[in-house]
Amino acid sequence: MLLPLVAAATLLLAPALAVFSDEAWTVDYHFALLGAPKEETSFFHRPNPSSKASLIYTLSEEHALGAVNPRDGSVVWRQLLSPGRDAHNASFLRAGEGEDVVISGIGSEVAAWSAADGKLVWNLNTEGPLEDVEIVELSDGKETAGAKDAMTLSSGSHPTVQRIDGASGAVKWQYRIDGSDAPYQLSASSTQVFAILLHKTILGYVKLRVVALDPVTGRKTDEYTLSSENELATAENIISVGANSASPIIAWTDAAHTTLKVNVVGTKTISSFNIERHDDSAVERVRLHAPYHVNSLSHFLVHYETATSHWAEVYDIDLKNSKVDKAYSLPRVAGKGAFSTSTSDANVYFTRVTRDELSTVSSASHGVLGRWSLSSFGVASGIGEQVEPLHAVSEVSVKGDAVSAIRTTVLLSTGDWVLLRDGKGVWNRPEMLAGTVAVTFAIPANAAALVQQLEVEAHSNPVAAYIHRVRRHIADLQKLPSLLVSMPQRIVKGFLGTSADDLTGSDTFGFRQIIACATRSGRLVALDAGHPDRTLRNMEVADLKPGQSWRPSLSSSKDGVIQLSSMAGAGVDYNATDGQQLAESLPILPDEPDLATSNTVQYTMRGNSLEATYEYNPSWTFTPMHGERILGLVPRPVNDPVASIGKVLGDRRVLYKYLDSNVALLVTAHDESSKASFYVLNTASGAVIYSNVHAGVDLTAPISSIMSENWFAYSFTNEASDDASKGHQLVIGELFESLIPDDRGAMGAKSNYSSMQTDTEPFTLTQTYQIPEAISKLAVTRTRQGITSRQLLAVLPGSNAIVGIPYGIVDPRRPTNRDPTKDEQAEGLMRYTPVLEFDPKWYLNHQREVVGIKDVVTSPALIESTSLVFAYGLDIFGTRLSPSFSFDILGKDFNKFQMLATVAALAVATFVVAPLVMRKQVDQRWRFL
Repeated sequence: MLLPLVAAATLLLAPALAVFSDEAWTVDYHFALLGAPKEETSFFHRPNPSSKASLIYTLSEEHALGAVNPRDGSVVWRQLLSPGRDAHNASFLRAGEGEDVVISGIGSEVAAWSAADGKLVWNLNTEGPLEDVEIVELSDGKETAGAKDAMTLSSGSHPTVQRIDGASGAVKWQYRIDGSDAPYQLSASSTQVFAILLHKTILGYVKLRVVALDPVTGRKTDEYTLSSENELATAENIISVGANSASPIIAWTDAAHTTLKVNVVGTKTISSFNIERHDDSAVERVRLHAPYHVNSLSHFLVHYETATSHWAEVYDIDLKNSKVDKAYSLPRVAGKGAFSTSTSDANVYFTRVTRDELSTVSSASHGVLGRWSLSSFGVASGIGEQVEPLHAVSEVSVKGDAVSAIRTTVLLSTGDWVLLRDGKGVWNRPEMLAGTVAVTFAIPANAAALVQQLEVEAHSNPVAAYIHRVRRHIADLQKLPSLLVSMPQRIVKGFLGTSADDLTGSDTFGFRQIIACATRSGRLVALDAGHPDRTLRNMEVADLKPGQSWRPSLSSSKDGVIQLSSMAGAGVDYNATDGQQLAESLPILPDEPDLATSNTVQYTMRGNSLEATYEYNPSWTFTPMHGERILGLVPRPVNDPVASIGKVLGDRRVLYKYLDSNVALLVTAHDESSKASFYVLNTASGAVIYSNVHAGVDLTAPISSIMSENWFAYSFTNEASDDASKGHQLVIGELFESLIPDDRGAMGAKSNYSSMQTDTEPFTLTQTYQIPEAISKLAVTRTRQGITSRQLLAVLPGSNAIVGIPYGIVDPRRPTNRDPTKDEQAEGLMRYTPVLEFDPKWYLNHQREVVGIKDVVTSPALIESTSLVFAYGLDIFGTRLSPSFSFDILGKDFNKFQMLATVAALAVATFVVAPLVMRKQVDQRWRFL
């Protein structure tokens, strides 16, 4: 009877695992972003001319070029053309019909990329900045089969038009533009190439100068100036210059948007049309949409926008006499709208996207070929905010007189990039996150309340803490009825492993903190760290006009409040849980000077806090040496808990740390001598407690630094010299009160301590490591009480990766030129080696490539073992780290059902076996009688 029960209980037990399973791809997440796509550089294109499958190509505002799969929104390939974001660099992206390459232009570089995999085919640098790049559909009889030539227009000291071989990138011919007129754009008809120039008149107006060139030889064939004086106040009123069309046009409006002027390039005739006003609102914006194929019908659409509505008008061009006529109008609709142009053979189709409808019409008739209703775009937005389409690109499939299928990508006012297939949302890419400039972690309101209660207990005496805990549990009993009701559902979810997908559930471990991201476009986006694929909120917090920028800063409080401030106005508080705006904060300080251009750092003591000031009697002033410029100042984090004031040695003695919250690491550079200086400052007294100078530093490469607890780290790149090759170095320094164990040095005889004292300077141990590549940013993990060992997080732009270096590996106390003693081995120290290779297990991103990471922020979870990590830049990456392993949480592979089943089986076995054992004991007693 007993043997079968034991066997049944044994069957419920699974073989024990010797190691923890790797949690890669489960606790971490990655958004491979491109940035907000630009309307003029986004299109559908077939990478393989023999296939009907298309990809979506775009060159974004972040200067990222990439191809997106329209099926699921995944990135097929991408290239970051310009590190950083320079608004002064115009960018272009073109693709010829039936070509397997795409042509990009940015700055002074034009390049061809394989449309299928993004590999570089050729690149060419022009003499000046690019003003336009176009694909030449006209043959000169010398092109390689399947490779169409490119045409570039560049400015500079000698504005030039070039024709570039599409296969090799060689310049076939170039034409230098005479005069002082500014080059504006290129255009091409079925027979000629035109360079459009802007001529500034004495009265301040703009005239359009057109230079016609022979596409085969590059010689000038004609030149004329359009009579646009007193009409064009600035180049911003030019709404379009067509290219690669059977009949290219130039269109512009007056400053008040009351008249539309259209000229067919190659003629001097200007057609004028009055812009009708449909309501009391003035026209604020005019856009023109036209096909970019030589064999397409010569039709185009003009899109008008007011503050409250939009409409459009379609025009035809008579190729025989180059006459422009209005064909029909599309009705006015409230709100903003987007139009896109598609071609099928020679036919042209216009797709319209409004708040609640998607429709397609032919350029030849106003009859609607397809209409689909849009209930919503399926994206998060601010409270009461209306989601509007900004611009779109479409691909249509026509059968007979109707559109059988349509795919449309739309950039929304929230910054989301969505694809609609027949009016239904297929995917959503949160491209607004590619412009993230500030990030903070915030605790939801329910978790914040628990954290506050736990902190009260942690800072009370044992008796008071126990009484507080009993009261907290009594208060929790009020939630017992609702808990009992939801208990069956929670048990089922726990067995199935789906409880983590429940956004309304409790966050016991603090993994589902709210990540607040302020974007360059003036929006505040809230993500769930446990489910980052679900945007909680996306609201506009700064109404930025075109050309405006802001420098936001984010912070959070312990009560679940997100504090947003900007250098342009007062700070505002938001509830981290529901996004509700709370009372405005006090006005913020004026904009701080840029440390890269300032030569003086000053601090003023105000109460218990430090505020940077640059006037009004500073308490101290630090001025670098002559010729040095300041690169950065990194203070010790405000929330930097320390579990122990000393480092316990292997023989149980203590080496006391130098712990002072008023320390900061200052980095300066001397350009003439290629030197970088590093200073650890006491920001209360202004004393320099450590300094070091490194010569032969490549000041064009990134220099990163970090300060935490009682140690600092910085990294730089050495220039190549006759004695050494170019290399990268990582320096670690640790501050101690004394280098003698169990001795506090000058602090031992003091009962009180002040940061203003200068006789308590620390002792510093440093160690330098040669690393395989440059580090652009340093960060450090954070835990709730600082007990867990720290990891140094390093961003590697060369390999598009992030590594987490255990602090024990770079500990400056590693013995040099000898093996560690037994006591040192007990501490985990190993022999110092000057070369530090990055262990593959340190790579947090595993096989992914995280591109354009600018900063890394960390936050402690509610459990001590875990730190949350969030990296942002072009890409978004996040993960959870346990530097000392997960000592306070069960592993993901722990089987709750198996444990409960085992306990239940043992309980049943005990219930069944207990009477048998008792009967056996009674029988044995009777036998002895």
